[in-house]
Amino acid sequence: MAKGLFSTLFGVAIVSAVVVAPAQAADDISSRLEICSACHGSNGTPTNPAAPIIWGQQENYLYKELHDYHSGERSNAIMSPMIKPFSLDDLRKVAAYFAAKSWPAKQPGATVAPPPESIAMCKACHGQNFEGGAPAPRLAGLSYDYLIGAMRAFAGGKRTNNLDMPGFMRALTDDQREAIAQYLSSL
Repeated sequence: MAKGLFSTLFGVAIVSAVVVAPAQAADDISSRLEICSACHGSNGTPTNPAAPIIWGQQENYLYKELHDYHSGERSNAIMSPMIKPFSLDDLRKVAAYFAAKSWPAKQPGATVAPPPESIAMCKACHGQNFEGGAPAPRLAGLSYDYLIGAMRAFAGGKRTNNLDMPGFMRALTDDQREAIAQYLSSL
């Protein structure tokens, strides 16, 4: 119960901080986005493994996700209210801002998991090295927690803001999704 209350209060505090931003900072995207580091990290590495890396992510994908939170096509208790005050032009600036940053460096000594056979279907959209491209996001190096959560949300019909992903994810077993998430997070 206390955790739920804390999450709600934290979300309200974040939304308040964004909405009450100083007027002089309204045109300075970087100032308006400092709050993003609370979840997505101040150096590009998220503070919570369930949060995606947004530094260096594909700009078109970032804009699509921000737009979907803005329009209500995608919902999240923290992201949805944070994005509402932004104009669509601001969302383009936010996507460009984070896309221009460098993807966080891989931890030294990390071991790459063996590629599962089912990973081949991902290459058509996400690229041979899973670094993304129009319109697909980079998957290489995202955390296992984020990847498996997104894949399960697509498979279970909880995330529907992509026409192809729900079908692809439902076609896989949970073991296959876990192997893909392990592999991609190790890259």
